[in-house]
Amino acid sequence: MATTFDKVVSLVFLVQFVMLYSYNVTSESTEQANALLKWKSSLENHTQPHLSSWTLLPRNCTNPKPSTTPCTWFGISCNPAGDVIRINLTSSGLKGTLHEFPFSSFPNLAAIDLYENELFGTIPPQFSNLSKLIYLDLSYNKLSGEIPPQIGQLTNIEVLHLVNNQFNGSIPRELGKLKSLTELALFTNALEGPIPASFGNLSNLVFLYLYENQIFGSIPPEMGNLSNLDVLQMDINLLIGPIPSTFGNLIKLTELEMSDNQLSGPIPSELGNLRSLLNLRLSINNLFGSIPTSFGGLRNLSLLEIFDNKLSGNIPEEIGNLKSLVDLELSGNLLTEIENLLNLVVLALDTNYFTGFLPQNICQGGVLQNFTVNNNHLIGSISKGLRNCTSLFRVRLNGNHFTGNISEDFGVYPNLYFIDLSNNSFYGEMSHNWGRCLKLQTLWVARNNITGGIPPEIGNSTELHVLDLSMNHLVGEIPKELGRLNSLEKLMLNGNQLSGGIPQEIGSLTDLEYLDISSNKLSKSFPGNLDELLKLNYLNLSYNKFSQEIPVQLGKLVHLSQLDLSHNSLSGEIPWQISNLESLENLNLSHNNLSGSIPMAFARMHGLLHIDISYNELRGAIPDSKAFKDAPVEALQGNKGLCGDVRGLQSCNLSSADNHISKGFHKVTIFVIFPLLGALSLMLAFFGISLILKRRKKELQTEQNDVNDKELFMISTFDGRILYEEIIKATNAFDSIQCVGEGGHGRVYKAKLPSGDVVAVKKLQSSPPDGEETYPKEFLNEIRALTEIRHRNIVKLYGFCSHPRHSFLIYKYFERGSLAAILSKEEEAKELDWSKRLNIIKGVAYALSYMHHDISPPIIHRDISSNNILLDCEYEAHISDFGTAKLLKPDTSNWTALAGTYGYIATSFGVLALEVIKGEHPGEFISSLSSPLAMEDVLLKDVLDQRLPPPSSHFEDELINILKITSSSLKANPHSRPTMQVISQMLSTQSACS
Repeated sequence: MATTFDKVVSLVFLVQFVMLYSYNVTSESTEQANALLKWKSSLENHTQPHLSSWTLLPRNCTNPKPSTTPCTWFGISCNPAGDVIRINLTSSGLKGTLHEFPFSSFPNLAAIDLYENELFGTIPPQFSNLSKLIYLDLSYNKLSGEIPPQIGQLTNIEVLHLVNNQFNGSIPRELGKLKSLTELALFTNALEGPIPASFGNLSNLVFLYLYENQIFGSIPPEMGNLSNLDVLQMDINLLIGPIPSTFGNLIKLTELEMSDNQLSGPIPSELGNLRSLLNLRLSINNLFGSIPTSFGGLRNLSLLEIFDNKLSGNIPEEIGNLKSLVDLELSGNLLTEIENLLNLVVLALDTNYFTGFLPQNICQGGVLQNFTVNNNHLIGSISKGLRNCTSLFRVRLNGNHFTGNISEDFGVYPNLYFIDLSNNSFYGEMSHNWGRCLKLQTLWVARNNITGGIPPEIGNSTELHVLDLSMNHLVGEIPKELGRLNSLEKLMLNGNQLSGGIPQEIGSLTDLEYLDISSNKLSKSFPGNLDELLKLNYLNLSYNKFSQEIPVQLGKLVHLSQLDLSHNSLSGEIPWQISNLESLENLNLSHNNLSGSIPMAFARMHGLLHIDISYNELRGAIPDSKAFKDAPVEALQGNKGLCGDVRGLQSCNLSSADNHISKGFHKVTIFVIFPLLGALSLMLAFFGISLILKRRKKELQTEQNDVNDKELFMISTFDGRILYEEIIKATNAFDSIQCVGEGGHGRVYKAKLPSGDVVAVKKLQSSPPDGEETYPKEFLNEIRALTEIRHRNIVKLYGFCSHPRHSFLIYKYFERGSLAAILSKEEEAKELDWSKRLNIIKGVAYALSYMHHDISPPIIHRDISSNNILLDCEYEAHISDFGTAKLLKPDTSNWTALAGTYGYIATSFGVLALEVIKGEHPGEFISSLSSPLAMEDVLLKDVLDQRLPPPSSHFEDELINILKITSSSLKANPHSRPTMQVISQMLSTQSACS
C-alpha cells in the first residue's frame, strides 16, 4: 500500500507532467494558429471576412484566458491534444494561392477540403510534407499548371479530388504509388498525354474519374488489375486503340464509360464477365464488329449506349428478355445477339449500321419506356408484344424498312407522348386506339403505305401538337373531329387521296401554325373561317381540285410566310387583300384558271421573295416588286397578256394596234383633259406641300424616324418591317411606364399591337460585337431555331429585331408574370396550392426534356430560375429566355448548343423544384439533399411552404418523390445525375400512378 509521501511525490510528478504537456500543446497550437493567420493574410482582402473567426484574442480584463489555439475557428478541427487534423473551407469564397500555406506546421493533418473556391496558381510540391494526409479535395477552383509528381509521396492518401480546374500536362506516373487510394477524380481539366500504366498498381481504387480532358494514347491493359474498381469514367477524351480485354477482370465494376473518344476495334467479349455492370457507355467511337454474345450475361445492366460507331449485325430475339428494359435506343446501329439483360434501362446504339429483324418480344418485361431504333436498315415486322407495352413514353422507329399492319401492331398507350413511325412500309388502316393515347403530343406516321380513312377518334388526343399523316394512301374525308385538337400546331395530311373539303371545324384550331393538305383530291369550297387561323405561317393546298375563287379571308392571315395554292382549278381574279400579307415570302398561284390583272398593291409586299403565277389567264402589267422583277421566266410564262420590263415578257408600251385606236382621242386629250389635269395638279400640289410641312413639323418634335436611317434586320413571324414601328408606338418608345420586368440582359415591356396581339418585348442591353452592324450569322441562325420551338411549357418566341437604336426579342405575353414574383407575394403565393405547384414542377421538367432530347440540335437553357418561369391564367408553367443567355454571350463558349447527354443541367431544375416547394430559394438547404444519407434526416414539414395548409396524403406522396428526384439531380458528379428525360419520365410515371 502506497505511503502518503509516495502519493505526494506522484501528485507532484503528475502536475509537472501536465504542465509540461500543456506547455507543449499550447506552444504547438499557437504555432499552427500563427501559420494559418499568415496564409489568411496572403489571400485577397475581400475574401478574408469569410475567415472572421480566425483571430487570436489577447489577455485583458474581459478575457483573462488568451486564445492561443485555432481549434474553435471556422473550418478547423483538432484532435483531443489540440493538434489540427482537418481543414474544411468548402464554398468559402477564398481567392488566393496555396504557396503561403504552412505545410510543415501540420504534421498530423489528415484532411484538406477546399472545394469550390477561387484559388489559383499551381499546387506547391510541399504538399508531400503532409505524410498523414488521407483526404485532399481542391476541386472547382482555378488552379493551373501540372499536377506535381511529389503528390506520389502521400502514401496514406485515400481520396484525391482535383476536379474542374485548369490543370494541364500529363498525369504523373507517380500517382501509381498511392496504393491506399480509393477515389481519384481528375475530370474536367486540360490534362493530356497517356494514362500511366502505373495506375495498374492502385489495387484499392474504387472510383476513377478521368473524363473531359485531352488524354490521348491507348488504354493501358494494366488497368485490368484494378480488381476493386466500381466506377471507371474516361469519356470525352482522345483515347485511341482497342478496349483492353483485361477489363473483363474488373468484376466489381458497375459503371464503365468510355464514350466520345477515338477507340477502335471490336468490343472485347470479356466485358460479358462484368456481371455487376449497371451502366455501359461506349458511344461516339470507331468500334466495329458485332456486339459480343457474352453480353447476355450482363443481367444487371440498366443502361447500354453504343451509338455512333461502326457496329454491324442483327438484333436477335433474345433481346426480348430484357424484362426491366426502360429505354431502348438502337437508332443508327446494328446489333447482334444479346440475351437476358433483365435489368436494362437504357440501350442506345444509334448512328451505326444495324440490319435484320427486330425481336418479337421486345417489351416482355412490360416496363419499356423509351424505344428508339431510328435510321437503321431494319426490316420485317415489329414486335407483336409492343401492342400491349403500356409503359411506353417515347417511340422512334422512323427511317427503317419495317412492315406490318399498323392497326394490329400498335395498341393503347396511356403514357405515350411521342411516336415517330415515318419512312417505313407499314400498311393497314389507322388504329382507332390512337384516340385513346390521351397524352400524345407528337404523332408522325408519314411515308408509309397506310390505307383507309383517318379515324375520327384521333380527335380525342387533345394534347397533340404535331400530327403528320402525310405521304400515305389515306382516303375519305378529313374528319371534323380534328377540330377538337385545340393544342395542334402542325397538321400534315399531304400526299394522300383525301376527298371532300376542309372541315369548318379546322378553323377552330387557333394555335395552328403549319397546315399542309396538298396533293389530295379535295374539291369542296374553302371553309369560311380560315381567317381565324391567325397564327398560321405556312399554308399549302396545292395539287387538289379546288375550283372556286381565292377566298379574300386569306388576307387576314398576317403571319403567313408561305402560301401555295398551285395546281388547282381556282378561278376569278387574285384578291387584292393578299397584299396585306406583309410577312409573305413565297407565293405560288401557278397552274390555275385565274384571270384579270395582278393587283398593283402587291408592290408594297416588301417581304415577298419568290412568286410563281405561271399557267393562268392573267394579263396586264406586273407589279413594281423585286419578287416579280427577279422572277425567272418559268414563274411568269403560260399567261395571256402579262407585260413588264423583265426577261421573258413584252414591254407594256402600246402596240401599233392600240396606237391606231388611240389617235382619235389625242385632240380631246390635248384640249380638254390636259387643262383639267393641270388645274387639278396645282390644287393637289398646294395641299401636298401643306401636308408635308405639317408632318415635318411633327416629326421634328418626336423621335427621328430611324427606321429609314439604317438597314433594319428582323426575324419574325409578324408583319415584317412594320413591326418595329408598331413596337415603338405600343411601348411609347420603351417608356418605363410600359416596363413589366427586368432581367439580366434587358427590360421587358408589354406591347399591344394593332392586330390585337399582346406580346412581351425584351429590349436588349447588349449590342452587336464591335465592328459589326448586326449580330453574327450564328446568333441569327440560332434565333431562327428558337422561333421554331413548339412546346406547351415553353414561351413562344415570335422573333427578333435588330436596329441601330433598339434591338429586342418578341415573346408571347403572360398576364400572371414570373413565378418568382408570385412566390414573393403572400396572397398570390397562397393561390399556388400544392396541385398547381406540382404541375409547375412537372411542366418545367417536360419542357427541359423536350429541349435536351426532342429537338436537334438540343438547346440548353443555362439560366433556369423562378424569374424565367412565367405562368398563364391557369398557372401553367412556361420557360422563358431559353437559350438567349448563351446567345447573348458569344465569348463565353461557342455558338453550338450543348447536347445534354448527361444530367449537367439537372441541378438547376433541382434548385427550382425546391424553391417551388419551399416558396423561397432553398439556399444552404440544398446541401441537405445532396446525398441520400443526408436526405434521411430531412423532414417533409421542414421543406414545405408554411403559407399553405399541409398537403393531403396524395400530394404528400408526390412531394416526397419529387424530393427524392431533386436529391438525385443535385449530386456533385454530373454523370451521377439523371438526365432531364429520365426526370420527366419519372414524373410522368408518378402522375400516371396517382
